[in-house]
Amino acid sequence: MISQVERDLSIQNRLPGSDHTTPSPPTSPHLCRSRSKSSSVSGQQQSRNVAHRLSWIILSVLLRRQGILLFAPIIYISCMLFHLHAASFDASPIIHRRPAPGSVYRSPQVYARLRGEIEADNTTADAISTIWKRSYKGVEWKPCVNMSTGVLPESNGFIFIEANGGLNQQRTSICNAVAVAGYLNATLVIPNFHYHSIWKDPSKFGDIYDEEYFIDTLANDVRVVDTVPEYLMERFDYNLTNVYNFRVKAWAPTSYYRDSVLPKLLEEKVIRISPFANRLSFDAPRAVQRFRCLANNVALRFSKPILTQGETLVNKMKGLSANNAGKYVSVHLRFEEDMVAFSCCVFDGGDQEKQDMIAARERGWKGKFTKPGRVIRPGANRLNGKCPLTPLEVGLMLRGMGFNKSTYIFLAAGPIYSANRTMAPLLEMFPNLQTKEMLASEEDLAPFKNFSSRMAAIDYTVCLHSEVFVTTQGGNFPHFLMGHRRYLFGGHSKTIRPDKRKLAVLFDNPKLG
Repeated sequence: MISQVERDLSIQNRLPGSDHTTPSPPTSPHLCRSRSKSSSVSGQQQSRNVAHRLSWIILSVLLRRQGILLFAPIIYISCMLFHLHAASFDASPIIHRRPAPGSVYRSPQVYARLRGEIEADNTTADAISTIWKRSYKGVEWKPCVNMSTGVLPESNGFIFIEANGGLNQQRTSICNAVAVAGYLNATLVIPNFHYHSIWKDPSKFGDIYDEEYFIDTLANDVRVVDTVPEYLMERFDYNLTNVYNFRVKAWAPTSYYRDSVLPKLLEEKVIRISPFANRLSFDAPRAVQRFRCLANNVALRFSKPILTQGETLVNKMKGLSANNAGKYVSVHLRFEEDMVAFSCCVFDGGDQEKQDMIAARERGWKGKFTKPGRVIRPGANRLNGKCPLTPLEVGLMLRGMGFNKSTYIFLAAGPIYSANRTMAPLLEMFPNLQTKEMLASEEDLAPFKNFSSRMAAIDYTVCLHSEVFVTTQGGNFPHFLMGHRRYLFGGHSKTIRPDKRKLAVLFDNPKLG
């Protein structure tokens, strides 16, 4: 029998961790190899177990402390930013976007492609006669003015206005002043022309217009005097600046003049309105529009020196175009430096043009274009039709319409920006182009040369009597002229008003030519 001590020792030897082990039989080579394989597998499992345990420890910490989850998005974004910073984009594709059609000035490239074809064109068709195919029979325009013959009622007082701007802005002020005076039954004092730093023209009303003719023509419709009566001036110490001045908003309706201006006029008997350009709405009653029409088309006749010089140039243009029955084309070109600068458009003058435009903007409109937040978008301006047509574009348009190189053109314009460069293509396409400086001698133009308004008045006269009038930019000059031409010639006045937005897209077409 086995004693109790021996039994306890045998049980103790079989327990794990016992210092006493039972002898084991020797291992065979086969068993050694299998044991080595199992040891490597157990090592891999051990490393996996360590990773799993570490993951579970982190997860358990996060689950136990839920506040840490709030930082998870920040940690994720930080890792993404680190990855993007470390990644290389050298091999990524570069996308070159072509500007929107019509947003870039490419007319010189178009002319380069078409130049040979234009120079070889020897057609003799008279575009002046062939372009306008619509018959004017039955659609004649009729003058809107019927001259009054009655006696005017007693005047409600005197109105004195200051006309600002150049020739055509001044003309706007005069026509509006006549309309307001007629509407309020007031007496109009001959307008004063405000001297402007851009036009630098000190001309007075009588230097540009026939003052006596103006007063006499309006005599039965609106009273006009050259000065305010002395008995009224005495109240204001003979100083017009002491007279009550209305600061009227632009495009004010006739109701404003009736409700606000008329009561003060009846009280003071003389009032002043300064400035006055564009201070009357276009949407006015027919009776008020009649005063405007009367002033612009009948009463405003240029002074004798301007009228004589203008008619002389008209006769010269008709003589030069005798082979075409004395018919010529007039073009109002707005490509002066100030116009190019104000448009904020980019042409083909490069760095020199850029510097010139910056200087011109600062000189004419100090600080206007450099205000904080002001963004200049030349491409958008061109797409919206706000860029003035260049001489080259005018030439391409007219040749495309069928006018050939034998056509006589009168160019009405101020000093063209970079004229030697920009005018060259137009002169190549129309070698018979004329200006007042070409038609008249320096001696003939000497009395007008230093006065921009008087020079513009000569241009107006020659354009008024042309067979075809081409306007390129809009503004007061073409608006007055087109109305005046319809008044004189009825439906027979021929006008070209290009859509600059469509032209911009057309001249940017790489397939053109």
